[in-house]
Amino acid sequence: MGATIIEKIIRNNTGLEKAVANDIVTVNVDRVMIHDIFIPFVADKFEEMGFKKLWDPDKVVLIYDHLVPASQVDDTRHFKAGNEFVKKYGLNNIHRADGICHQLMTEAGYVKPGDVVFGTDSHTTTYGCVGAFSSGIGYTEMASILGTGEMWVKVPETIKVTINGVLPNNVTSKDIILKLIGDLGADGATYKALEFAGDTVENMSIASRMTIANMAIEAGAKCALFTPDYKTEEYCEISLNDMQRDLVGDDDAVYNKELTYRAEDFVPVVACPSQVDNIKPVSELSDISIDQVFIGSCTNGRLEDLQKAAAVLKGKKVAPFVKLIVTPASTKIYRQASEDGTLSVLLEAGAIVTHPGCGLCCGRTGGILTDKERVVATNNRNFLGRMGTSKVEIFLASPITAAASAIAGKIVNYDKSINIW
Repeated sequence: MGATIIEKIIRNNTGLEKAVANDIVTVNVDRVMIHDIFIPFVADKFEEMGFKKLWDPDKVVLIYDHLVPASQVDDTRHFKAGNEFVKKYGLNNIHRADGICHQLMTEAGYVKPGDVVFGTDSHTTTYGCVGAFSSGIGYTEMASILGTGEMWVKVPETIKVTINGVLPNNVTSKDIILKLIGDLGADGATYKALEFAGDTVENMSIASRMTIANMAIEAGAKCALFTPDYKTEEYCEISLNDMQRDLVGDDDAVYNKELTYRAEDFVPVVACPSQVDNIKPVSELSDISIDQVFIGSCTNGRLEDLQKAAAVLKGKKVAPFVKLIVTPASTKIYRQASEDGTLSVLLEAGAIVTHPGCGLCCGRTGGILTDKERVVATNNRNFLGRMGTSKVEIFLASPITAAASAIAGKIVNYDKSINIW
């Protein structure tokens, strides 16, 4: 009998000849990520458990991204706790102002195809874009891994998603994952692996795959997985080995469910307040005025996202009384966008470009809103109170839809009707 991608990764990691869905196994962890919000709690729990040293300091990555720069007095406590942990236990991989954790983990080469990775953030599923099993955990589990290098998991059942064809010009991978979340529901993939296949997926950039893998958790998924290919090799700066090349779901693998889509059927969509699975086509929304647009986050703050927004905004201006905030996902992306002229286009249109980091996505470091205000955002969650008060309305969309809406001052499709072609 064949195997799914997640089954192959776990078999390779554990050395088990047979590891199938719902088996409970102990995996050897290849890398962990801790971010600034959780480091005080991880450090306290690690010492409470009685550990005296890290299982492998080189496999631990500490990233300051949610609270940088500090916007509340207590934020500095997290930095102090992180710095003390680094000094005491000899961490070597620390990022204090380089960007968002989920961007940096693959961008900086910490994660490779076939790896088993855990992080103290639910969107750790992002690293499945390069074919790694990555998932978010709590601080108690993280402390245990820091001391032992191991973690027990139940092998997830897999939902296979196949997409074939060519996407319409105004549709992106963000529209795909929003549509999928709407179809599955917020709990429709709970503790499942989402496995993506089809020529549409094969033609996607790694950045587009990252967007999909990032938001898999919004349907409850344990992980999301893409088959490594030549694009993965180039992005990760490696040559795939036999194990990595074999990370493809077998024809006779056992799946929990299989979903098939035609790329041509996708349309621009938004997740309406205040649930990520409350999906509606943009064409069905009319005269919904907005106060702000946010383009950034670990979901859509990459260079191609900024470039798509700039292509829409070039030669145009943000609507009066609308604020457009753009936050690159990393310092590297910031530099690239500056060098290729993308930032200039955004600034000319009236955008506020901030330092790389999580920023408005988690309601920190500028841009929060107040009662009855609306924002179109490219991040991954639109829960009540996430970007300000509980009466702020958050609409999640692609960078193309977000940029078009910034020009129009209301939620619109990117088309000739608002004269932005």
